[in-house]
Amino acid sequence: MAAESNSETEALDARTRILDAASMLIASGGITALTTRAVAAAAGVQPPTLYRLFGEKRGLLDAVAEHGLAAFIAHKVAAEPHADPVQDLRDAWDTYVTFGLANPAVFAIMNEVGAAGAQSAAALAGIAVLRKRVERIARAGRLKMPVERAVALVHATGVGTVLTLLAAHEKERDPHLSTTAREAVLAALVLDSSGPRHESAAPFAVALRAHLGSADALSPGERLLLTELLDRLAAPDC
Repeated sequence: MAAESNSETEALDARTRILDAASMLIASGGITALTTRAVAAAAGVQPPTLYRLFGEKRGLLDAVAEHGLAAFIAHKVAAEPHADPVQDLRDAWDTYVTFGLANPAVFAIMNEVGAAGAQSAAALAGIAVLRKRVERIARAGRLKMPVERAVALVHATGVGTVLTLLAAHEKERDPHLSTTAREAVLAALVLDSSGPRHESAAPFAVALRAHLGSADALSPGERLLLTELLDRLAAPDC
């Protein structure tokens, strides 16, 4: 039993050293610097250990990204939401962009175009946090489109903003790009509560759809039917 425990401890220690070494290599030389030989040498392990713990290079890259994202996601989950759900999303956008610019290697792995396989658990957790923020806006009756479309729009625009900024030299980055993109997205998503009454039924359908989870009076069949009807009202252009 003791031998088995020591083996697990050694494996965990090796995994941590490998992830730290891989993160430093990527930070200094980009993803192309991540070779089996370089990581093994930096971590003080043999190459077979890498394959045993992570499989192919893609597995190691995903683990590095998740390692870098873990603290960021934990902070997002624990953060007290702003009383105004729109401001809450605005703050989340700024935090996301700041993280991406400060961690270009992790961000590059997270958003590698054409990468095979599903997103890492940490990346999916981040999307889940974003969805909750968007759902708060929907429940307040201020979301103009279905939640999933809104989540996709915020995510796509946020990723594009960070990638555009990272592609420019730090001194040449437009300091107003992120704010402009953020406000453009919010204008597309959010119904201005101080403006004239919106004539479309979409925001009301989206709001009711967001509240369906707490509607205990409905049977499963009724819930399914109402969900379908509300989805159609929420996206009349589909």
